[in-house]
Parts: sequence; C-alpha cells; structure tokens
Amino acid sequence: MDWIGKDGFGYYADIDRPAEDLIQTAQSLSTSPVADILGRHGAMDYRIKPVREGMRVVGPAIPVRLPPADNLMAHQAIALAHPGDVLVVDTGGNVTNASFGEIMCTACQKKGIGGIVIDGVIRDIAQLRGMNFPVFARGACPNACEKDGPGTINTVISCGGVIVCPGDLIVGDDDGVVVVPKEKIESVIVEAEKLSTKESERLQQIERGDLYPAWLGKTLKAKL
Repeated sequence: MDWIGKDGFGYYADIDRPAEDLIQTAQSLSTSPVADILGRHGAMDYRIKPVREGMRVVGPAIPVRLPPADNLMAHQAIALAHPGDVLVVDTGGNVTNASFGEIMCTACQKKGIGGIVIDGVIRDIAQLRGMNFPVFARGACPNACEKDGPGTINTVISCGGVIVCPGDLIVGDDDGVVVVPKEKIESVIVEAEKLSTKESERLQQIERGDLYPAWLGKTLKAKL
C-alpha cells in the first residue's frame, strides 16, 4: 500500500479491516468486559464521551492526526473511509477549535461511516445530539478550524492516551471508548463474550440472595 503525500503530511488510502463477523459479534458487547479482557486497560481518557446518552459505536479505526486548529485531513478521511469505519481523531491536544460539526457529521452519516471519536471538541452539539450518528468527544466549542494541514490518515496515533493503529477495533458506549488492537480482536471478543455471560449469571445469583462473591472469603483470608 503506497503512501500518498510527503513526510508528515499525507495518507494511506486503505487499511486491512477485521472480519465482518467479528465486528457483528462485537456489536453486542459493552465496553466494560472488553476493557477487562484487555487487562483493565485500553480505555481512552474518561472525558471522551458520547454527545448523547445511548450512543454506541463499533468498527475498525481510521486514525487521523490533525495539527491544532486545522481539519483539512479530517475532510479527506471522510472521503477515504468505508461504510462502518470509525474515524479516530488526534487533534494534538486542541480543545479550542471544533474539528467536526453538523455539516461534516451529516456527510459521514450519509456515507455510512460508523462514527467519530475525537480527542478534542466538536460544535453544533444540539444538532449532533438529534442525529442518529455516534459522536464521541471531550466537549463542544463553536470555534471552527483552518484547512491548511499538515496531518496524516491511517498512521499510528494516540487518542485519549491510547495508541490507535489502522484497523484496530473501536468499541464505544456511555462508559467511554475502548481500543482493541487488531491482532487481539478475535481472542478479546471470544473472552469478552464469556465474561458477559459470567456476569449475567452473577447478577442472577444476586437476585436470588447470594450477595457475596465466592472469591471474597478466600481472598481476605490470604490477605489478612
């Protein structure tokens, strides 16, 4: 796959994506068991949250690196992304200029993009809350961005304190956003499904009056 551009400014036009059946299976998982299977790591900064309660996003990552206060390459990322992809955007720590707003998100939705995760801010938040399109961000600010570059698409970035590679699996819900490295996607999904089943069984035990986990007594005895 060829690099289009020059050093520090350009993109790879496509990525290797996870198998569709894995993505479909992951649709039923919440972020908590996924993060647990990742060793209680993998979750982005807690301030990156959906703009409206109930939003979920699951799909392969298209990493985008933007310089502060510029979103030129975000527009190109929309053009390159496939249906179901999730744009994951590193803004260089900028929270004073919105990288996305109603117009860009409407274009994403029309194209079938799975959602947007931004380590930064968005604008037109009232309109975005009314759309059936997942947007995860640190907050909102009305200031727009310039369109000069540089920036990159489909290179390794850091978003919310987590490394994101092209094709990693993004899972987001009301609790936040978790990144599953692409080489671990299948094993993490299998184990997260098992954990979800185990947790459902534990909730049923609690409903029956078994309030204390079986491991509690043994653990305390070993520690005290």
